[in-house]
Amino acid sequence: MGNPRRPGSIPELVIGVRNLAALSVCKDHADAVYFSLDRFSLRARAQEITRDDIGDFAEMVRGYGLRSYLAVNTVICPEDLPDVADAIDAAVSAGVDAVIAYDPAVIGAALDRGLRVHISTQANVSNGRAAEFYETLGASRVILSRELDICQIREIRQHTGMELEIFVHGAMCQAVSGRCYLSAYLLGRSANCGDCTQPCRWQWTLHAEDGAEVELGGKYLLSARDLCMIEHLPELINTGVDAFKVEGRLRNAGYTAAVSGCYREALNACHDGSYTPPQARKLKRRLELEYNRGFSTGFYFGVPGPDGLGYESDMNASPVHRQAVGVVLNYYPKQGAAAVRLLEQGLAVGDRIIIEGTTTYLEQEVGSLMKAGKSISKGEFGQEVGLGVQDRVRANDRVFKVEKGSVPICDSLS
Repeated sequence: MGNPRRPGSIPELVIGVRNLAALSVCKDHADAVYFSLDRFSLRARAQEITRDDIGDFAEMVRGYGLRSYLAVNTVICPEDLPDVADAIDAAVSAGVDAVIAYDPAVIGAALDRGLRVHISTQANVSNGRAAEFYETLGASRVILSRELDICQIREIRQHTGMELEIFVHGAMCQAVSGRCYLSAYLLGRSANCGDCTQPCRWQWTLHAEDGAEVELGGKYLLSARDLCMIEHLPELINTGVDAFKVEGRLRNAGYTAAVSGCYREALNACHDGSYTPPQARKLKRRLELEYNRGFSTGFYFGVPGPDGLGYESDMNASPVHRQAVGVVLNYYPKQGAAAVRLLEQGLAVGDRIIIEGTTTYLEQEVGSLMKAGKSISKGEFGQEVGLGVQDRVRANDRVFKVEKGSVPICDSLS
């Protein structure tokens, strides 16, 4: 069967977003975004888009010229079926372009209502016959298993005309296609229902059968490194897949901006034939400044060995860290200032900060601080201060201090 992707074209770049702030910072880089509601998602904590406002969200996506894909890919129990129908009805009304699913009940509900269906990686599609099975059901695309290598993906491409999508960046699960039962076993919170507590990221001690502790070089024995394929996009493009997916629906908007920007720059360079190893290395260094657990190439070049696990590091291997500072109380547009309560620590002129909320993302340097009508060089913990801001912020937005050499998003790719 033929390849649906046009010869010489670049795969669609699909970015995971959690809210309007994340959407706004990737709108110039993504071709499509995928998101979830406050139910039936493998990212249950991503609850900022609800059935009530999916219409407004999807309309904004369309306004930016992007496609929207709704993830409804958890385990579905009998009592969930009425709510599933409601969620799919809301997607239809909102004009969502496709639903990401793997449970037959969700697939059937979406197809019955005329929606395109993308088969979730949860289905663990690992061969062309499996892809074609879902095509017979009416699905338009399959998101392939993350355990496939490049040769296997190329072979699947040769045996199916379905649209194929693969992951290129983001968190990796230590279980096959994310079907993990460790969280449910230890804490009663199911990863397959979107409520993973990530015990694979904890520190563990390995014991021998006789109870003796086994000496190991690291403590994070189950923590998989994040996937990063920025240096290998030409090889992935040559497999003939139709879409590249970036994981990260729980990451902050700064992460979304940086990752989408890096991959868009890389794909544009691939398209015009100018992508070089030095450029790829530069982009990877930029990605290393964002939240990550260390990088690997996953299964694309074979089953990962010890280099696929982050034994030594905790949840964030980036040299750049965000520290909570406080919360915005009010915004004064005429003054270009915000009232901020310093709930966690003080703030000084010259500090690099991020202000973030459901619809806000602003990164800047602190240029001015006021208290009781007077300029100050530093606000102390517990105080309410006036903070000069470069754009609109909103009440309840969170203020973070960025430390250890952060690169401003607007300048990072120049």
